[in-house]
Amino acid sequence: MKVLVINAGSSSLKYQLIDMATEKAIAKGGCERIGLDGAFCKHKVNGKEVVIEAAMPTHKEAIQVVLDALVDKEHGAISSMKEIDAVGHRIVHSGEVFNDSVLLTEDVMKKIEGLSELAPLHQPANIIGVRACQAIMPGVPMVGVFDTAFHSTMPEKAYIYGIPYEAYTDYKIRRYGFHGTSHRFVSQEAAKYLGREGDESFKVVTLHLGNGSSISAVKGGKSVDTSMSFTPLGGVPMGTRSGDLDPAIVEFLAEKYKMTLSETITFLNKKSGVSGLSGVSSDFRDLTKAAAEGNHRAALALDVFNYSCKKYLGAYAAAMGGVDCVVFTAGIGEHVGVVREAIVSGLEFMGIEMDKEKNEHLGDGICDITAKDGKVKILVIPTNEELVIARDTERLAK
Repeated sequence: MKVLVINAGSSSLKYQLIDMATEKAIAKGGCERIGLDGAFCKHKVNGKEVVIEAAMPTHKEAIQVVLDALVDKEHGAISSMKEIDAVGHRIVHSGEVFNDSVLLTEDVMKKIEGLSELAPLHQPANIIGVRACQAIMPGVPMVGVFDTAFHSTMPEKAYIYGIPYEAYTDYKIRRYGFHGTSHRFVSQEAAKYLGREGDESFKVVTLHLGNGSSISAVKGGKSVDTSMSFTPLGGVPMGTRSGDLDPAIVEFLAEKYKMTLSETITFLNKKSGVSGLSGVSSDFRDLTKAAAEGNHRAALALDVFNYSCKKYLGAYAAAMGGVDCVVFTAGIGEHVGVVREAIVSGLEFMGIEMDKEKNEHLGDGICDITAKDGKVKILVIPTNEELVIARDTERLAK
């Protein structure tokens, strides 16, 4: 079975064609500037990349460009569109309506559209991507895989806020969490790697650290708590997002900087985090370089990020009554060793000890960077959200 995985943004569309026999991508790429002048698609097959310039006024034209590229005689990966057995779509929000991936029937699509107010920046674009595929590929099974669904197993005490309960019953204001496909993938891979599959007592803290970062407590394969909140603005400070802060600061900022409520939320989403703290960049490579050169604000931004992650790690170990494994993943988690080291340093009293040499020299695939006497396993696991989407699509489209 071959599955086309689609991740549609407001003006972009990423894709991978995955052969489920090998679980490897046989083609991948992305369309940029959809709806704008100068639209193009970067398409990669067998390590070779081609750039296709084409008008893409809507996602429908972008999908057509992708399909044409996949069957192209020179840089295609398949001989006919008939080889695409199903399409898996990343969809951000499942609300409380779905707790698993789902076949995208018309009834399901209406329910997904009804959840758009919970993710107004992303959900409409995801829906447009599905509708575009349905128009061009009638009869091909479509599956929706939700970012939030993995966290639907959180207990009520973990997702309810300390505000009047009617805010939850009337408007579903609660913690939802995000990056669910990544947390699910790496926690399952950790269980498999350590021979703990199906073990209800296996306790993992997964740290998905990238430009957007979130941390989850996973017990027996189920999410029991997570740092991102009602929106992806909550949790640890991120590239440009503030993370957790006193809600009263919102009004105070708006008043002092003469901003509207909407402008203040944009301020917290786009101008804050390590970028706002450092005044240098949201890129951790730039921050570590600047900090090494003596830039105090860059060093402070790193310290604030690492300290926040450490607190969540400790809190989630407490919430689960212990921890068996700590997993680092995503751009920063997989590639920035000094951040991994800073987060776990000082946690030796919990049995969390890192081998610094292993941490600095990672191999391919899953890397065990636990010190010889460490009681808690520390793993670096490359995430693969596209493979999660493809696996769920194969399961539901058969």
